[in-house]
Amino acid sequence: MNCIIIDDEPLALELLEDNIRMVDNLELVASCRSATQAMQVLQEQQVDLIFCDIQMPGISGLQFVKSLTQKPLIIFVTAYDEFALDGFELDVVDYLLKPVAVERFLKACNKAITLFEQGKRNTGAETEKRRRYIFLYADYNLIKVNHDDITYIEGLKDYVKIYLTNASKALISRVTIKSLESQLPVDDFFRVHKSYIVNLEHVHSIRKGRIKIADVEIPFSDSYKDVITRMTGKLT
Repeated sequence: MNCIIIDDEPLALELLEDNIRMVDNLELVASCRSATQAMQVLQEQQVDLIFCDIQMPGISGLQFVKSLTQKPLIIFVTAYDEFALDGFELDVVDYLLKPVAVERFLKACNKAITLFEQGKRNTGAETEKRRRYIFLYADYNLIKVNHDDITYIEGLKDYVKIYLTNASKALISRVTIKSLESQLPVDDFFRVHKSYIVNLEHVHSIRKGRIKIADVEIPFSDSYKDVITRMTGKLT
């Protein structure tokens, strides 16, 4: 699950970051000092879970959550218990009071992970079959990209280059390769290197640690040999 933190206190951010690192199922994609920063992140990245303070300068946590049209899972983390009823009326996953004990934090995370997995199962394979595209921010636009048009993806730190069959140059989007990988169907797209994802439909051949797509050769590392086996059904 991709998650973000929203808290105006640096120490609170640091403590939450440390706690999130203990949870294997969570990937922290941003730490935000305000709701405004968080809104920008939500426009650029897929976010599944938000850890949100309530009392913040400007837009409060409650106002921020109420403003969301497509709401990720929310866990409020605050020093004030008087907002608990308001929080739960917003159908949040949990309401944690600072200072948060590690056991209590892990319990809230496990609850969020369970809800997230249930949601994925409920959407099911039918949704996956119907939706054969993703939307990505690029060149200040939200662009629809069909899965079938993607030949391969190259990761560049906080950005990706998406190579398409119907475009002369790559599409560049500010999203991590790990985050993008989680949005693509696992039967079609394979991470073959820390910096590359390939669309199996466009793979021409595999030889000596290289994957050929059209006139491009893409490396795969030894640590991804099991992925090649899954792609081909053959041992490498």
